[in-house]
Amino acid sequence: MSLINEYRATEEAIKELQERLKNLSQDDKLKKELEFEGKLRALMAEYQKSLRDIIAMIDPDAKNAKATRAAAKPAGSKRARKVKQYKNPNTGEVIETKGGNHKTLKEWKAKWGGDVVEGWATLLG
Repeated sequence: MSLINEYRATEEAIKELQERLKNLSQDDKLKKELEFEGKLRALMAEYQKSLRDIIAMIDPDAKNAKATRAAAKPAGSKRARKVKQYKNPNTGEVIETKGGNHKTLKEWKAKWGGDVVEGWATLLG
């Protein structure tokens, strides 16, 4: 894309976004939500409470649920990939791999297409 085309496309996008912003600013629902947010923040400031304090008051189990989810899946653990076996019906050649970065598999996908080659796969475990 030439620079002038990019400029014009960006200019057009800005105009569309400005129109969207104008429409949103006239929306009664948005006005009510902004009013509520302003009053809530003022109330939180008056009582020196943070959002976490409010969440803890409204849903005391939220912190426990988050801790349980974090404990259920240890950080940094990856799911082991399963071995797939591909049998080429055209040549009778068989390959086994855990990933898609196999030289022969890439050649097959380039020659016959990814969807066709995936149809040749069987999951070994």
